[in-house]
Amino acid sequence: MAEPDPGHVQHRVGRSGGQRPDLDPQVTCAWHGLILPEVGRSGWDAGAVLTPVVWSPETRRHLPRHEVWVGVPTPGTEVPERVDVILDALAGHPLQEAAPHDDTVLERIHDGALLGFLRTAADKWAAAPYEELVGQDRVVPYFFPTAALLAGMEPSPPAALHARAGQFCYDTMTLLGPGTWQAARAAVDVALTAVDLLAAGAPSAYALCRPPGHHVTPLGYGGSCYLNNAAVAAEALRDAGHERVAVVDVDAHHGNGTQAVFWERPDVLYGSLHVDPAAGWFPHLFGHAGETGSGAGAGATRNLPLAEGTGDGPWVEAVADLADWVADAGCTALVVSLGVDAAGDDPESPLQVTAEGFREAGRELGGLGLPSVLVQEGGYHLATMGGLVAAFLAGHADP
Repeated sequence: MAEPDPGHVQHRVGRSGGQRPDLDPQVTCAWHGLILPEVGRSGWDAGAVLTPVVWSPETRRHLPRHEVWVGVPTPGTEVPERVDVILDALAGHPLQEAAPHDDTVLERIHDGALLGFLRTAADKWAAAPYEELVGQDRVVPYFFPTAALLAGMEPSPPAALHARAGQFCYDTMTLLGPGTWQAARAAVDVALTAVDLLAAGAPSAYALCRPPGHHVTPLGYGGSCYLNNAAVAAEALRDAGHERVAVVDVDAHHGNGTQAVFWERPDVLYGSLHVDPAAGWFPHLFGHAGETGSGAGAGATRNLPLAEGTGDGPWVEAVADLADWVADAGCTALVVSLGVDAAGDDPESPLQVTAEGFREAGRELGGLGLPSVLVQEGGYHLATMGGLVAAFLAGHADP
């Protein structure tokens, strides 16, 4: 792809104070109309800028309020404030608001029935008497068509929305309400805009996606995730001409959704380090070392389950192991599922990784020298998660 005409580029100024980022003046990419960090006459000046950050204010619209865990409503941790603390920690980074994209890539990752349900469920729930009758204004499944229930029979679609929800949602903690679809769809645009920045010459871009996405399979959602942003980014990188793309997932929990999307494909590697599901951690059924892909994708999946209490040393070694695997496979682009819930303060995992561990992980993956989209996944301790993201980005930019 040719370089943009420098005459079409005007320089940006940094964010100041504690105010919400100001996107003007801007640097505009001549190809896509995107706001970009500084571009020199020889192309992207990697030494002149921090990693660009892509975000959307629409991602704040998802308000989970609570989740249902072992039958008990509990406060949700995947809250809109996650966006704000990350933006505050990344003050000074070039900021890009997500551009709209069509559903072409999204529809290759997720089944149309799932997308249709997610798009319309909140409105249908609001039109039904659920809030009036039981005080529940969020879509929550109560009926799951498991293999034990079906017993080999072909079911008919259930008429009741609260039963239909269980066809697509596989847990009771991932509630869907007003604004959920809009936030999840905006997060997809965030990921795709980050891919656009790579096409424009950026060596890496950070996609501040919320809600997270790596637990969403082609057919179903769960784990506080609704659409698989990392899988969409990997597929878009394939469309951009990369013959083999790697997804490295450093979230504390195994990305069963991303694994499922690429399970039988040799062109997208999926590697994950995560707390061992055999110790009772989500997603429970998947993430074991013996899961390595199937069919044409045999060997293109790698899982490194870790013991509870794992800290910086063995955690960073596992990241380095996956980095070597990616290098040996000849991948030409990288997606990082950047969950920061492996930190010791995080309420959602038993791992004990520090900010320095995340910085070292960034260095290991940045050392690959691959065009990289860094997609936000988990991380729920509001006081520290922004700093953990900043540490990873700093390490990745300066391997």
